[in-house]
Amino acid sequence: MPARSRIAPLARLVLIGALALSPLSQASAASGPRDSFSVCWSIYAGWMPWSYADSSGILDKWADKYDISIDLVQVNDYVESINQYTSGNVDGCAMTNMDALTLPAASGVDSTALIINDYSDGNDGVVLKGSDNLADIAGRKVNLVQFSVSHYFLARALESVGLSERDVETVNTSDADIVGVFANDDVDAVAAWNPQLMSIADMPDAHVVFTSHEIPREILDMMVVNTETLAANPDFGKALVGAWYEVMDKIAAGDEPALSAMAEAAGTDLAGYKKQLEATHLYTDPAEAAKLMNSQELLDTMQRVAEFSYKHGLLGAGAPGPDFVGIENPAGVYGSESNVQLRFDPSYTEDYDQAQ
Repeated sequence: MPARSRIAPLARLVLIGALALSPLSQASAASGPRDSFSVCWSIYAGWMPWSYADSSGILDKWADKYDISIDLVQVNDYVESINQYTSGNVDGCAMTNMDALTLPAASGVDSTALIINDYSDGNDGVVLKGSDNLADIAGRKVNLVQFSVSHYFLARALESVGLSERDVETVNTSDADIVGVFANDDVDAVAAWNPQLMSIADMPDAHVVFTSHEIPREILDMMVVNTETLAANPDFGKALVGAWYEVMDKIAAGDEPALSAMAEAAGTDLAGYKKQLEATHLYTDPAEAAKLMNSQELLDTMQRVAEFSYKHGLLGAGAPGPDFVGIENPAGVYGSESNVQLRFDPSYTEDYDQAQ
């Protein structure tokens, strides 16, 4: 099953340069009340519920409840999906917390994390040859997708054993190549995500020495929507949240027909999809998701993400510091209060939870 492709630096430049280009219809980040909306997504374990919400009619049911229509568009390339959102061709997009900051928010597109779908709970890992001790990574070359979520993850892993990026040398490697590269004699350390991580872990002399299970609630997968569009059309947010949590109820109940449909849409079987979900903490409980969205912990995480992103030039050439972009949730604001461009809004999730 393909994973979402976290964005590499060249792709970021292509994205910024391509904001005016799009094969999709010009849907929208137009202001004012509307009755039709579109959101896009790409294949990843934690986002397959969107596919089922669409194919089962659940999304249409919730849209009809509010007399609106929502077009769910699958974009096969994750980079292109964020391109569509940042350029205003769709109203929402499934993306990670890091990419929400460094792409639309850093580009001046005021964005709201409407739903935190899940967090990586083992989907990302560091693998060494010849050692089961993470500290032995010191002095090694580490193959990974540079400046992606894997790079942030590596930095956090190094911190856990008193090391920093200065203690290793990163080697940019595409996610498509990383499994094959690990087989080479001169490669003895990688940072990767599933399903590539599972393939690497099964190779001879491979030792998974650190996973995202050890940094819970940091690598977040979200549904991000245009803030202006949401403010003018709150029913759009209500419908998305309602549809999402109806599907979550099915997953929490172990609904095998629903899970099988998600697996098929992802190009795998039920057993394969369940294995992916084992390393993905889906927020099936809206109260749990709202608690995170309200927390100081979330702001602290986003500060770490912002500091990493600034250090690697991912907030743009004009960013004077990691606090250039303001990030807001009910606990407060990290960064510039005059340039808040990324918001975590738990109110829609809380309203859904209270209505049940």
